[in-house]
Amino acid sequence: MNYMKRVTLIFPAIVLTAAVYISGCNNDSINETGSLSDDEYLTTLAVNTAFSSDAEDDDNLFANEIGDFDSDGAVSDINGNEDFPLDSLLKWGRTVTGTGINTSISNEGDSVKHIEVKRTVNGNFIIIGYINGIIDSVSKPYSQHQKRLITFKRINNRPNPRLNWRVYKYSAVDGETDFPQAGKENITLSKAEFYRNNELVLTLNGPDFTVNEFTSRFFGGVPLFEVNPGDNVRIKIFASSNQSDTDIVAFHWSRNAFGFHRERFVMTSQIPGGNGYERTYEKSFEIYSQHNRGLFNGFISANTRNSLYDNSTGLFSSTYFGLPYKVRH
Repeated sequence: MNYMKRVTLIFPAIVLTAAVYISGCNNDSINETGSLSDDEYLTTLAVNTAFSSDAEDDDNLFANEIGDFDSDGAVSDINGNEDFPLDSLLKWGRTVTGTGINTSISNEGDSVKHIEVKRTVNGNFIIIGYINGIIDSVSKPYSQHQKRLITFKRINNRPNPRLNWRVYKYSAVDGETDFPQAGKENITLSKAEFYRNNELVLTLNGPDFTVNEFTSRFFGGVPLFEVNPGDNVRIKIFASSNQSDTDIVAFHWSRNAFGFHRERFVMTSQIPGGNGYERTYEKSFEIYSQHNRGLFNGFISANTRNSLYDNSTGLFSSTYFGLPYKVRH
């Protein structure tokens, strides 16, 4: 690599500058990007603004990375309450109060640029449930970080960077809480298997899920996890945990007109070993007919049981990763 350049962005000036350029304009207009340098344009695309209104453009994944997880607070699991009614968990979820972004750009010759995007997210983990038959709630402040790698490839050499660069490859998202507890100190996710209509179509490997790369549609890539409305999906998660209580594992669907969707997994095996347990979790569900069409971020989270079932604000530990999935038209 020719050089490495690090840019630290907290409410980044580049993003704010780009927002001025695109404000009030059609998303498909290219004129407003002409005043940006290559690095400014690509950094803006990687962290904040997709310059395309096409729902199937890979560009849109990056700007929606935070909002496609949880950001509206406590919501119900889609399969309802499974706990004993006098001591039950009704709703849970994250709110986001602030984000920070740090990017690193490296060149591979003059035709490829790699961008590492690290986000820090601060917020509150909201839990609503019954304790001894009385409804109660707790808000747990948290901080978490997540990482994604994006590669851009040059296709032209024009004055406007939007005409020169396209997303080539991008990784899965890897993340964990830092505060009040580190996520991977308690739960490590090692592998995920995705089945569509009983056929294994995708395997992702951890514990750092950014090793899993996807090629963009522009360069002929097809998302490996494509589904149609009505398809049956089964997901199997492999995890190591130092917790004696069963961890809470869930699949988070992207936001749409009906809000967020979350599927709670069931633990299917547990083997003692090392400093804790090797566990597998599984969930089968159907892609509902009203799901928005296009390309989205999906997330798998694993939380310690105390994160959801203990009122102590010092107990919240979560490990998670995100992947692209496509719902066909």
